[in-house]
Amino acid sequence: MKTITGIRKNRYTEAEELKQHAGDKVYVRGSVYKIRKMKGFAFVLIRTAREIIQCVYSPEEAEFPLSMIKEECCLSISARVEEDSRSRLGYELHLLNVQILSEPKEASPIVINGKEMNTSLENLLDYRPVTLRIEKERAVFRIQNGITDGIRSFLKEKRFTEIHSPKLVFAGAEGGANIFRLDYFGKEAYLAQSPQFYKQMMVGVYERVFEIGPVFRAEKHDTSRHLNEYTSVDFEMGYLEDFEEIMEMETDMLKAVMNHLEEACAYEVELLGVRLPKVKEIPAIRFREAKEWAARELGRLSWEGDDFDPEEEKIICKLVREKTGSEFVFVTHYPSAKRPFYAMDDPCNAKETLSFDLLFRGVEVTTGGQRIHGYDEQVKKIEERGMDVEAFASYLMMHKIGMPPHGGLGMGLERLTCRLLERENVRYTTLFPRDMNRLLP
Repeated sequence: MKTITGIRKNRYTEAEELKQHAGDKVYVRGSVYKIRKMKGFAFVLIRTAREIIQCVYSPEEAEFPLSMIKEECCLSISARVEEDSRSRLGYELHLLNVQILSEPKEASPIVINGKEMNTSLENLLDYRPVTLRIEKERAVFRIQNGITDGIRSFLKEKRFTEIHSPKLVFAGAEGGANIFRLDYFGKEAYLAQSPQFYKQMMVGVYERVFEIGPVFRAEKHDTSRHLNEYTSVDFEMGYLEDFEEIMEMETDMLKAVMNHLEEACAYEVELLGVRLPKVKEIPAIRFREAKEWAARELGRLSWEGDDFDPEEEKIICKLVREKTGSEFVFVTHYPSAKRPFYAMDDPCNAKETLSFDLLFRGVEVTTGGQRIHGYDEQVKKIEERGMDVEAFASYLMMHKIGMPPHGGLGMGLERLTCRLLERENVRYTTLFPRDMNRLLP
C-alpha cells in the first residue's frame, strides 16, 4: 500500500530565493509574461507567484529555439543565475532549457503585459480571470492580503478568537428591506447582512472574537463605494469599560496593519506608489459637531439628517487632516434613529448612541459601537422600533442568560483597500465584484 508522508523534495527555487544562488543552475516554474526580441538575443519575462523575473535567451547558450515558447505558456525552466545590478531584482536568469507544461489556445483578449493598464473598468472586470495577471492588478490583492494578515496577527496577539458564523440566517441583523431572501427547504431565509448576532453571542463564550468573511446587502445602489457582496472585518469584545475602548483597539490595529504592510508588502507598496498613512493617534469628533463644521465649510445655512452625505465626509476628512495631520477621524455619538436596534443609547442623551464611524480619506470605512447587553433594555428597544420580539428569540437568549458589557465594529475590507490605494471605485479593489449589474465572472 502506498503511503503519503507530506514530505516531497522540491527541486524548484522560489523567486524570492534566486538572488542567493548567483552562478548556480536553478529550476523555476512560471508563465511567459512577455518576450522582447533584441538583436542576437531576447528578454523573456517570467511571471511567478509574486515576481516578474527577467530571463535572457541566447541562441548560443539555450538548448531550445525561441520559437518554441510564446506568451502565457506555462513552463518549467532550467537557468543560470547571474547577478545584475541594473536589474530591479539584482539578478537575471540565463535560460538553458524549458519544458512546456501548457500552451494558450488563443491570444489574450486584452493586453496584460504593458507597463500601464490601458483599459476601462468594464473591460478589467469582464476579463477578470486574465486581467488579474497584470502585475499591478496582482499587487492590489497582495496588499489586501497583507491587510488581513496584519489584522489576524494583531487580533490574535490581543486574545481574540477567530470564528466563522453562518451566512444563511433566519433574520437580518440590520433589519430593513436590504436583505436577500431565498427559499430554504420551504422556509424563508436570508443571506447574512453581517455576523452581528453571532459575534455578540460568541462574546459570551470567548470574550473577544473576530471574523473576516462575506456579507450581503440587497441595496439598490450603483455607486463607486457600494457592493452587494463584500468582505467584512468584524471584531467584538466583552467587559468594556466604555465604547472608546473599541476605538482604541481599532487605532492600535491600524498601526499594526500599516507597519505590517510596510515590511511584508514593500514591493507592492513601491510598485503602486501607495501612501501608507502614519497612524499615531486618531482624532474623534461628535456627530453633531462634525455636521455643523461641514455645513459652515460648505456654506450651508443649517445642517440636517442623521448621516453624512459623501460631500460632507470628504470635507470633514479634509478639515481634520489640515488641523491634525491625521487621514483618519472617528465620528462619535450618531443619532439613535440612524443606528440599529442593538446599539446602546447614551445614558446622558437617549437621542444619541455610544457608537462611531471611522472616516478615511473622505469615506466611511468602519461602523462600530457599544451594544445593549441587558435583556429588558434590548426588548424595550425592539418594541419601540415596532419589531416582533418573538422573531429575535434565539438572539435574545444570550441576554436572558446574561451578557457582559460589550461592543465591536465592522470594517469593509474592499473599501479600506480602495481608500488606501486612493482608487476612484471600490470595484478596483474587489476580486470579483458583485453589484446590481454584475454576477459574472
